[in-house]
Amino acid sequence: MIARRLFSSDRRIAVTIATLLAAAVIVPVLNLAVPAESAFHVPSYVVALAGKYLCYALLALALDLVWGYCGILSLGHGAFFALGGYAMGMYLMRQIGARGVYGNPDLPDFMVFLNWKELPWYWLGFDHFWFAALMVMAVPGLLAFVFGWFAFRSRVTGVYLSIITQAMTYALLLAFFRNDMGFGGNNGLTDFKDILGFSVQASETRSALFAASAVALALGVLVTWLVVGSKYGKLLMAVRDAESRTRFLGWRAENVKLFAFTLSAMMAGIAGAFYVPQVGIINPGEFDPANSIEVVIWTAVGGRGTIVGPIVGAIAVNAAKSWFTGALPELWLFALGGLFIASTLFLPRGIVGLWDRWQQMRATRAVPAEGKAAARTEPQPAE
Repeated sequence: MIARRLFSSDRRIAVTIATLLAAAVIVPVLNLAVPAESAFHVPSYVVALAGKYLCYALLALALDLVWGYCGILSLGHGAFFALGGYAMGMYLMRQIGARGVYGNPDLPDFMVFLNWKELPWYWLGFDHFWFAALMVMAVPGLLAFVFGWFAFRSRVTGVYLSIITQAMTYALLLAFFRNDMGFGGNNGLTDFKDILGFSVQASETRSALFAASAVALALGVLVTWLVVGSKYGKLLMAVRDAESRTRFLGWRAENVKLFAFTLSAMMAGIAGAFYVPQVGIINPGEFDPANSIEVVIWTAVGGRGTIVGPIVGAIAVNAAKSWFTGALPELWLFALGGLFIASTLFLPRGIVGLWDRWQQMRATRAVPAEGKAAARTEPQPAE
């Protein structure tokens, strides 16, 4: 039923999901089964890089749910992304065991170095994957719920809400930099060995992580589409467009925004969890407010409120970043700022919005042409 509705109502969403699922199969095959000397071989470093882009795309999609459809410009989604990453990083650190530098089977190397005597209580349970997977969603979701509960019920909106989300991110940045927090300080968590018993450095594992990231993004697109297309989604957009009128009609706008904000944070946490084993490190730098601002740029460039747009924007901007930082590293920040200004002034609906506008213009031109052709083929009345 969902598949029939998907293909009949929005072909773009269906094509995006199908493309991601196809990539989840084709890219690992080209990496593992095709010989390295073949032109069709995909190197392992490209697989890891593409997997990172997919994680960024899921993060941008999470922001689009609250910004594009609810009007909440969050400058703190990098915090939810980092918290999900830390939850996965804690699991990966627990898998090292006695193979660390100091050979301690119970404590990570940084705790041994800092003379910790026992594992902190909040590290307990992270030796189990199921517990870490639960915390990947629960910790960002709980923080978003508590934050949103107070912010939305206080009717904080607009730029003021954006500022306090950024302040939350910066506060977490300062906290995680402290060695006594028990998260590795400024060095963070790194030197991972295994995930579910498989080496994180193996090509097979990298391909599997890429496939899992692609499937997660496809599921994220499906969930977002279902939410936006539901009756709740219509209410979400009503709050975005006219919150006061929605309140006058009897709806609790704060509850509407709270659900979307919490769900978005959980999606960001999942993106962070897939990101960490593919890049091999998680540190407090991920809490940097500049990272959250970059996510806003990805979403704006691709087209907010379009579901597919943030994915396009995240992949395109990060691909450009990879090229710029290698060829012209000193110009990247200028290019990023110029891109954001250009998209704001000339592409308010982003790349996807520009494509939609072009399609509409094309359809509008086709209608008169069809009318003229029909008029020419009509039989003339007999005299």
